[in-house]
Amino acid sequence: MAAESPAMRRVQVAEHPRLLKLKEMFNSKFGSIPKFYVRAPGRVNIIGEHIDYCGYSVLPMAIEQDVLIAVEPVKTYTLQLANTNPLYPDFSTSANNIQIDKTKALWHNYFLCGLKGIQEHFGLSNLTGMNCLVDGNIPPSSGLSSSSALVCCAGLVTLTVLGRNLSKVELAEICAKSERYIGTEGGGMDQSISFLAEEGTAKLIEFSPLRATDVKLPSGAVFVIANSCVEMNKAATSHFNIRVMECRLAAKLLAKYKNLQWDNVLRLEEVQAKLGISLEEMLLVTEDALHPEPYNPEEICRCLGISLEELRTQILSPNTQGVLIFKLYQRAKHVYSEAARVLQFKKICEEAPENMVQLLGELMNQSHMSCQDMYECSCPELDQLVDICRYAGVCWRSAPDSVCLGITGRGCTTVKIAACSFLWKLCPRGAPARCQPALCFQENVSFPIAPQLLCSNLRQQEEHQKDCIVVWKSDSST
Repeated sequence: MAAESPAMRRVQVAEHPRLLKLKEMFNSKFGSIPKFYVRAPGRVNIIGEHIDYCGYSVLPMAIEQDVLIAVEPVKTYTLQLANTNPLYPDFSTSANNIQIDKTKALWHNYFLCGLKGIQEHFGLSNLTGMNCLVDGNIPPSSGLSSSSALVCCAGLVTLTVLGRNLSKVELAEICAKSERYIGTEGGGMDQSISFLAEEGTAKLIEFSPLRATDVKLPSGAVFVIANSCVEMNKAATSHFNIRVMECRLAAKLLAKYKNLQWDNVLRLEEVQAKLGISLEEMLLVTEDALHPEPYNPEEICRCLGISLEELRTQILSPNTQGVLIFKLYQRAKHVYSEAARVLQFKKICEEAPENMVQLLGELMNQSHMSCQDMYECSCPELDQLVDICRYAGVCWRSAPDSVCLGITGRGCTTVKIAACSFLWKLCPRGAPARCQPALCFQENVSFPIAPQLLCSNLRQQEEHQKDCIVVWKSDSST
């Protein structure tokens, strides 16, 4: 499946209200009709927070919220981008002179990342122009990968316009690499699940080489995705890259401590692989090699035997060169313990013990506590949301069919609860009422399709009157 190119699908645009509206808006904007449409889903990570860029496996699933692009190739060399959201202004540039300004986190730069990645992969200097209208319903800066979905969409758009073919794995790897043009040092989970997701299953995503394995979630289990409404644009600040650099520095110091060749070590997983020991043993090495007190640049330089100039120019990213404090012990402890939790989660899903949901919930609880205390990637609003959900779980324990058993957070804005029998899904206003597979299609014509998505054969059970709440139940019979 992963070695295949994105599939082809025919649709009748008139039968899909959102597509029909997009088609009409495209015609109003450009005075023509789209030739095809591309869709890429957002994602939520069940467990495995901030460890993909350290080389470790993660366990995400795609969601129904998506980015959708209507496209018309044109005979000029001009790329014209527009967005259905009036907050995002139109953009126009030469398709043969793609410039991405890392200092400005503008929406169109993510499209340019995907386009440039495909262009450079094939070594092309002359690209045809195109008119593109973008529509998205993934809450921006919410930890659900709206930016990566746009990068993936743009990559697939460009591939289709060029008439070229790539496998899903190749597309995921190209888009993961090209998103770094915006300045973030991400790992590849977001792009991988966007291309490799399939309906009815979560995925264990592994790297080097990239591969995806189905993980069957417990029948009847519940996962809640809740938006705390706190936004974090990781490209607009240095917060994300600081964590990446802290992990990179921790890996180098651990390698140096164990007398390994540390110069080329970039990821914590590399240290474990070179030592050939378990994750539990790596936690013990971390205890011995790193101290809990923050490191300053001078101490790091002394440990590695390098100058401040070498640290800043050869190791740190441009937007972290002025950082004065690095918490290496805490970041390494989180990464190694979280990597172990991912493997435990997968093992429990495979063995399916009677108390499966409780065990998974406990792992998710541990994950959030580590994100909060060791990785410091949570926020007060998210922590409060977690506390509310946990309190509600205690209240539900008297009801045999609705026991809340675990919760974890993603970045600043999403929460997942593992529970028994009910699926609560907290979505932004206007979220679609039915889960839909990821689509990329052309009206009445075969064309590329982004991968299928969603976990656990979901069917709608009930929609609450409150804003932001949609309730779903997992049912393996549907």
